[in-house]
Amino acid sequence: MKNFKRTVAGISALTFALGLTACGGGDTATTAPGSNDASATQATDATTTAATTTVTMASEDAEAVSGATALLRDEELENKTIKFLSHWDINPAEGVSVPVQLGMFQEKYGGKVEWIPTTWETRYSDLSTLVLGGSGVDFFPRDEESLPKGVISGMFQPVDDYIDLDSELWSDVAVAMDKYNFNGRHYALISSVSADAVVLYNKQTIDEYGFDDPWELYEEGKWNWDTFSDMLQTFIESDPDKNVGLDGWWSELALYRSGGEAFIEAEDGNIIVNMNSEKIERAMNNMLNLYNKGLVMDKSLYDWNEQPQFMGEGRELFYITGSWAVRNPPEFWPTNIPAENLGMAPVPNSADAEHPWQAAVLDGFCMTKGAQNPLGVALYVECGLAAAVDEGAREVNDKQCREEFKWPQDVIDHLYEINDLARQYPVVDLAGGMSTEIESLTTSNANKSVGLNAALHGVEWATTREELSGALDVLVAEVVDGLEKAQNE
Repeated sequence: MKNFKRTVAGISALTFALGLTACGGGDTATTAPGSNDASATQATDATTTAATTTVTMASEDAEAVSGATALLRDEELENKTIKFLSHWDINPAEGVSVPVQLGMFQEKYGGKVEWIPTTWETRYSDLSTLVLGGSGVDFFPRDEESLPKGVISGMFQPVDDYIDLDSELWSDVAVAMDKYNFNGRHYALISSVSADAVVLYNKQTIDEYGFDDPWELYEEGKWNWDTFSDMLQTFIESDPDKNVGLDGWWSELALYRSGGEAFIEAEDGNIIVNMNSEKIERAMNNMLNLYNKGLVMDKSLYDWNEQPQFMGEGRELFYITGSWAVRNPPEFWPTNIPAENLGMAPVPNSADAEHPWQAAVLDGFCMTKGAQNPLGVALYVECGLAAAVDEGAREVNDKQCREEFKWPQDVIDHLYEINDLARQYPVVDLAGGMSTEIESLTTSNANKSVGLNAALHGVEWATTREELSGALDVLVAEVVDGLEKAQNE
């Protein structure tokens, strides 16, 4: 892989969208930290709105992000309120500081976010009820199931009329925006891009076994599938009765996408199926190689549970997961690694990869069909984009990482760079947003011998491809037809 190194000062992939903290990755299935999350634990009536926040950004924080605020376009919102349907609230919980993005929306436009609570399980049925009933909900968090399914069902509208994708403000997410370009229309407002997964390791374990530090290997252009596999093999063979192989439920998804392509993608506005992709074949063969060498932890020995605590015990070398796994005070980290020993590296690629592709989380929103304040939603998202390129806004965010989560500065800096890889070279699979049938054949964890899960369970890619290709072609064609009909209505 070509050596990819950028100075941290130039990195813009902050995770301000959704009120998430930049030192974490995006996790669309998790409640945003510091948000009001009552709906995550109990069912709520989707027609009942929560009170909007009256808390504003601290004066010193507002001053720090003034440079970012200056990047925003001048607009006067007649309607200051945007209505947000979600299982979590953008507005901060009591005693928690206002997220930078929301604070800028308040300062620049006098804007407010009115939360319409739902639950994770009922979010789409509640969305349908509200949109079809014309209740005026404006936006909804984009997740893996949103698109293009939500366009076909009449839930979401294009965003192109409310933003200028050619402007400098949108330049950092232009590649990501095209992941949801269907027939020339964009259906997601992406405000930041982050890596879906990282490789966590214990620096003390790395030192004890005499390994080169994975981050240093990355900086030297030597962090790839081969070095990853060799280190795992040496580690396990040194003490096979104690040491275990690769851990993490996110391993399959991360390693499959590290090849550079996904099963189903949007390219130049068209939905394509990549089952015959050489990149996917190489990624799957790499995963099968890990399995055949015995380098993957056998979760059946542990009731099919991850064992990240082995990291702190020196029994586990690598744990692939979202950065959110350590986006807490250290005493809550599942890895039990002391903060000073925490190591983080990007998911490796093949040694001769064109680019350091990363499975990406595209944090952002979908604009609901019939939204009453679409301009307000666009301006709110642009506040996140402006914050992402401003050093003052970044410092406000880094302060939270250091003080609340006790992250060392080098880990914060490393994650910025990993997220920047995902911003420039994102790999996103549309399978989850196509249909339940397509998801079950490709990216679902329900069947351990199908799709992305097959290789790490000993199934050759040629077998999987032969079994799935015909059915996928038919199912995808049905979705494409439904999408075109919905767009032409």
